[in-house]
Amino acid sequence: MTSAATRADSGLFVCFEGGDGGGKSTQAQLLVDWVTSTGRKALLTRQPGGTVVGQEFRRIVLSPETGDLSPRTEALAYAADKAEHVDTVVRPALERGEVVVTDRYVDSALAYQGAGRVLDVDEVEQLMRWATGGLRPHLTVVLDLPPEAGLGRFEGRDRIEGESLEFHERVREQFLALAARDPDHYLVLPARASVESIHAAIRARLEPLLPEPTEDVQ
Repeated sequence: MTSAATRADSGLFVCFEGGDGGGKSTQAQLLVDWVTSTGRKALLTRQPGGTVVGQEFRRIVLSPETGDLSPRTEALAYAADKAEHVDTVVRPALERGEVVVTDRYVDSALAYQGAGRVLDVDEVEQLMRWATGGLRPHLTVVLDLPPEAGLGRFEGRDRIEGESLEFHERVREQFLALAARDPDHYLVLPARASVESIHAAIRARLEPLLPEPTEDVQ
């Protein structure tokens, strides 16, 4: 595992993780809206797909039309998306002192491409940390949901959502293991709780970490 992992000295980097159907996108948007209302600049983004190049990677790795990919090929595609995303979107925003909220980050690769695809998780982590320059979120929010509950929310499934229940159970276990290893930088919440209570818990955890308000935000 690389020893170069760091957290940005400026701004605030928040990541939402967890299995499919847990409400990550909803909570990420609510968080950005709240941060903006406090007079701070916030950026909402996602992986894969947070850049023009990333949109192509997203199409490749998620479209059922892609068919089977070698697990290593899939991991490398996700790593390339993260490298572009961090270099062109995340780091510049953090350097401007903004709050960056991303829907998925490195942990998703460790869970889906590592545990899910049964690749060596340590090797996948080395790849992803290299691709992201070792940048870690200040806080990762894991919205935990049994996979059978989350997957039932989709009418049509992409390549990853369409994997077996056993695949998604391995993914869930990996997210929880990552959070258990570093509780100071993780917040695990039950995704079945109300939207309002989840948002309130996230706000309570993040409020002490927020950077100073930006003067030119109206």
